Amino acid sequence: MNDSYNAARRTLLAGSALLAGSAFAIGAQAAPQRNPQLPRSTPMNSNTFVTKDGTTLYYKDWGAGPVVTFSHGWPLNADAWDGQLHFLARNGFRVIAHDRRGHGRSSQPSNGNDMDTYADDLAQLIEALDVKNIAMVGHSTGGGEVARYIGRHGTKRVSRAVLIGAVPPVMLKSAANPEGLPLSVFDGIRDGVAGDRSQFYKDLAVPFYGANRPGSKVSQGQLDQFWLWSMQSGQKNAYECVKAFSETDFTEDLKKIDVPTLFMHGEDDQIVPIHDSAKKAVRLVKNAQAIYYPGAPHGLTATLQDRINADLLAFLRG
Repeated sequence: MNDSYNAARRTLLAGSALLAGSAFAIGAQAAPQRNPQLPRSTPMNSNTFVTKDGTTLYYKDWGAGPVVTFSHGWPLNADAWDGQLHFLARNGFRVIAHDRRGHGRSSQPSNGNDMDTYADDLAQLIEALDVKNIAMVGHSTGGGEVARYIGRHGTKRVSRAVLIGAVPPVMLKSAANPEGLPLSVFDGIRDGVAGDRSQFYKDLAVPFYGANRPGSKVSQGQLDQFWLWSMQSGQKNAYECVKAFSETDFTEDLKKIDVPTLFMHGEDDQIVPIHDSAKKAVRLVKNAQAIYYPGAPHGLTATLQDRINADLLAFLRG
């Protein structure tokens, strides 16, 4: 790397640290207003929640109105949803987005890096906040989290579901899923996380946003934010999550979804190919709808933010 790049990177990281410190200080001074009184086993303040196994989860809770929860993709955090969170909060919704265990500002436990635990963490947060009639939105791995939540906890608190670029039904190639991706693909991801993960995440950001396609208008800022969010995940947590998102079979979970459901997927998704995900999953959910975006990448919530927001808002109000 040249000197100017190194200088710019140092400035970026220093600025990020300053902003993070300022946000923490402000958050620490703010008294929670809407959070209910909770048992001592699950202490909560304005932006953290402690699960039954002692894992601290960070979450955002913005706006007022009908509740929408957001589950992010691997190996990112709730910040990846900011474009949707801010938009919906301005349009009359209360939006809640957490950092999955091992990701972002949540703690990095050694155990529980599996889809059942992710779903149970989300269920505990929902119950602690005592929110009902929820619209659940999940992207990529987060779409699997939403499906597994419904599979394990039902829809008594859920009004509708949105799965965007989501991994269900199952990603891994097998005799039962011949169109899936071979194990070698996921072994390569694990090798990248276990090795020079910083460079691996920089490289992964390119196909994630479709920056390797002719005519791409992906900014350097978008690529940089993917790297920044990814590096906040724990190495062990990110490594073990690969098995969770690639090998978990969500077929039976999808069949249990009995609320209005929308699948949104980019037709040029290089991370979760559409033919083995949304186009199969939509057939497993009764009366589900689908919107497919020509030429759109996996990170379409960023590259097509305005269109995704409009389609999401229309579905939530429908």
